[in-house]
Amino acid sequence: MSKEIWRPGNMLYPVPPVMVSCGRPGETPNIITVAWAGTICSSPAMLSISVRKERYSYAILKETGEFVVNLTSKRLTRAADWCGVRSGKDYDKFKEMKLTPLPSQKISAPGIEESPVNIECKVKQVIDLGSHDMFIAEVVSVSVDDGLLDDKGRLDLGKAKLVAYSHGEYFMLGERLGKFGYSVARKVKKKDKR
Repeated sequence: MSKEIWRPGNMLYPVPPVMVSCGRPGETPNIITVAWAGTICSSPAMLSISVRKERYSYAILKETGEFVVNLTSKRLTRAADWCGVRSGKDYDKFKEMKLTPLPSQKISAPGIEESPVNIECKVKQVIDLGSHDMFIAEVVSVSVDDGLLDDKGRLDLGKAKLVAYSHGEYFMLGERLGKFGYSVARKVKKKDKR
């Protein structure tokens, strides 16, 4: 196998194309689609999103210090794409995409009711990185569709039909290949049923 050498670039794919909702009190809330989002700490629960300074939502995020990360399902893919290429300066994205603002539990920015998981966040730090600023935020509340819970109350995100974004294209997540630790788990021998 041979390799072709490319110039440095962001090739860490796939990533989650999340719909970030934000808003100033008394104004129409907005949605920005962000592909650069990720988990950064488990205790306290924290995540990050990176946003270009010229985006309409950037000033809202800086001023309010809060947002909701809404996971994108197959059903929301078109809305996520549309919200990523249209500006909240020109459109009411909730109205245009027929989405429902979901009142949050701990912050004033709404979530998106149609999203399977809504993650409410408060900004702790903003890091200027160049083309993007990274908003580091603490997770203060999570809302999950009860249809994603099994009979024991465990979350089954496979039911959500989540979407991944890879180099300009959207893909639905599919086949389960294993679970954390499966590569080192002990194999249990089946009992002889004679």
